[in-house]
Amino acid sequence: MAHTAQANVFDANNPQIQVEHDKKRRQFVIRLNSHDRAVLLYEYVGKKTVDLQHTEVPDAYRGRGIAKHLAKAAMDFVVEEDLKAHLTCWYIQKYVKENPQPHYFEHIYQ
Repeated sequence: MAHTAQANVFDANNPQIQVEHDKKRRQFVIRLNSHDRAVLLYEYVGKKTVDLQHTEVPDAYRGRGIAKHLAKAAMDFVVEEDLKAHLTCWYIQKYVKENPQPHYFEHIYQ
């Protein structure tokens, strides 16, 4: 008996993944389905300084590389806006370690 679980339709390797940047709420968002969302929250702690605080992916979607898209979008934003970043979120620390881009390091408070 074949059953299709809607939750499993989402493919994290799909290049079509849309990361939305909600500047007003200071978060990056990936809509996973009609009600589930993965988010990365940040806060301005100075005029040109952000604190990348927290990444959250619903349990059913963990381990699929979704947070990686959020972390990349956040780091690209930091670089593009020429900001400095505090990496409070452990996941972003891990992402930067696994993707050691020189242009990231210039923008990170060590």
